[in-house]
Amino acid sequence: MPHPLHSSARARDLVRTFGDRHVLHGLDLDITAGQRLALVGENGSGKSTLLRLLAGLEEPDGGALELPSDRGLLTQDTDPADPRTVGQLLDEAVEHVRSLEHQLEDSAAALAHGDASATGRYDRALAAAEAAGVWDVDARLGRMLSGLGVADLDRARPLSDLSGGERRRLDLAALLVRRPALLLLDEPTNHLDDTAADHLTAELLTYPGAVVVASHDRLLLDTVGTAVLDLDDDGPAVGGTLSDHLLRRRAALAAQAVRYDAEQDEIARLRDALAEDGGTTRRVAPGRAMSDRNRFAYGGQGDRVEQQVARRVKDARRRLDDLMTSGTARPPEPLRFRAGPTDVDAVPNGAVFRGPGSDPAALPSAAGTERLARGEALRLDRVSVAGRLAPLDLVVPQGGRLLVTGTNASGKSTLLHVLAGDLAPTSGVVEVAPGGVALLEQEVGLADDRRTPREVLGALARVRGDDPDAVDPHGLLAERDLDRPLAELSVGQRRRAVLAMVVHQGASLLLLDEPTNHLSLRLVDELRHALDGWPGTVVVATHDRWWRAGWAGEVLEL
Repeated sequence: MPHPLHSSARARDLVRTFGDRHVLHGLDLDITAGQRLALVGENGSGKSTLLRLLAGLEEPDGGALELPSDRGLLTQDTDPADPRTVGQLLDEAVEHVRSLEHQLEDSAAALAHGDASATGRYDRALAAAEAAGVWDVDARLGRMLSGLGVADLDRARPLSDLSGGERRRLDLAALLVRRPALLLLDEPTNHLDDTAADHLTAELLTYPGAVVVASHDRLLLDTVGTAVLDLDDDGPAVGGTLSDHLLRRRAALAAQAVRYDAEQDEIARLRDALAEDGGTTRRVAPGRAMSDRNRFAYGGQGDRVEQQVARRVKDARRRLDDLMTSGTARPPEPLRFRAGPTDVDAVPNGAVFRGPGSDPAALPSAAGTERLARGEALRLDRVSVAGRLAPLDLVVPQGGRLLVTGTNASGKSTLLHVLAGDLAPTSGVVEVAPGGVALLEQEVGLADDRRTPREVLGALARVRGDDPDAVDPHGLLAERDLDRPLAELSVGQRRRAVLAMVVHQGASLLLLDEPTNHLSLRLVDELRHALDGWPGTVVVATHDRWWRAGWAGEVLEL
C-alpha cells in the first residue's frame, strides 16, 4: 500500500449545485504527489467550493471523487470561538508526524526481537517517516513559525485572542509542518508580507505531496504552479505556468476575432447573393447583359441551369443558417482605455487644491496651473493630510508611470484621493494639468445604489456622445448583471462596473488604488496590457507582488 504522500486525488464529471445554479458541472481532475495545481477563475466560479469538495467537507451532487485519507485545507475564514491555545494547535499539527515516528520505533523493535513478519511494516513506516520529515520536525516547525512571522506568539495564548492575520499565518504554518498528502490552500498569501510570501513559495516548491492553490497572487502561482485549472474554461487542467495559460488565452481570443470577422464577411456575401433584387446566385454572367444568343442557349438548357441555380441558392441558405446559428461567437473587444485629450494645453480647467494650512509666502511665487512646467501632469508642494499623509513633494510628467508603495496606513489611498480632488489637503498645494482625472477606488461603494450598470454606463456614453447601447464592449460584466441594480451585485461585480466607467472616461490622469482587488487574474492581465498601450499618466497604489515586480516606471515609497 503506497504512503499517503504518494496517493493521488481524482475527480470525474464532478457536479455541485446551489439551488438552480451549477457552480461546478462535469469537472475532471487528476493530481498526484509533486504536482502543484494553480486554481483560477472569476469570482464565484467555484474555486472555494472545489477546495471544500477536495477536503471532504462537502459532498458533490454528482460524479465520482477519489481522495487520499490525509488532507489539509487552509480556508479564508477561521472560527473566532476556537477554544484551543496556540500550543495546542501546534501540538496537533505534529501529532501525525509523532505517530509515524512511534510506528517506526515499534516496527524496528519487533525486527530486533526476531519478528520477520515486521519487515514489511518497518519498510512502510520508514518510507512514511522519511516523507513526513520525522527527524527534523521540530526544526521545521521553528523555521516555519519564524518564516511566517508568528514565532513570538505565546503558546498559552488563546486562538480567539489572535488577530485574523496572526491566526491565518499560524494555521498555514501548522499545515505546512503537518505535510498532508493533499494540501489545499485558499488565498494563502492573504495577510502575508513579502518575506512571509517568499517563505511560503520556497516551502511549496519542495512540498512532497500534491498541492492545489486558489489565489489572486499571480507571482505565487507563476512560481510554484506546474499546471493550471481555469474554472472559466470547459477543458481540463493544462500544464505550464499561469503566464503560459494567459498567453494561450490571448492567442485564442485573437484567433477567435479573426474567425468572427471572416464569418461576418461571408454572412454579408451570402445575404447579398440571396437578395431578391438581383442576387448574385441568380446571375448567369454577373456584370454583363444577356445577348439574344445567350437567351437562346439558356432556353435550350433551361432545366439544367435552373437546377444549378436552385442548388446554389439552397447551399447558400444552408451555409447562412449554419453561420447564424452556430458560427463563431463575437469575442469581447480587448480592454483599452479611451484616449484622453491629445493636446492638454488646449483643454481648460486644470485643477489646483490648496490646503488651508499652507503658507502662500513659502510656496513658489506663481499661482495656479501656470506653475506647472510644460510636460508636467501633476505637482505637489509640501502636501499633507493630518494624521493620514506626511508632507510630500512630488512631480510626475505627462505620460509618466508612478507606483506608490508602503505599509498599511502610510497614506497611499489618501494620496490618490488628494490627486483626484475629493480630499482636501491640510497643507500644501496640489496642481493637476488639464485633461481630467479618473479614479478606480479601493473601496468602490455603490452598495445602496439602485441604478443598473446599463443605466450608469449608458448615461456616461451619452455625455461623451458615444453609442448609449454599446455600454460594455469589453465584456467586463456578464450580460445578466448589466440590468441588475448595483446594490444587488457582489463587490467584485461592482468593481468591474466602476472599471468600465473609468475605461471610457477619457481622462489624461488615471489613478488606480489596489487595482488587483476583487478582479480575476484574467482581467488583471488585460488591465496591465491596456495600460502598456495607453499614452496618459498613471499613478498606481498596490501591494500586489506581481504588479510591483513587473513595474517599469518610477516608484514612490511612503
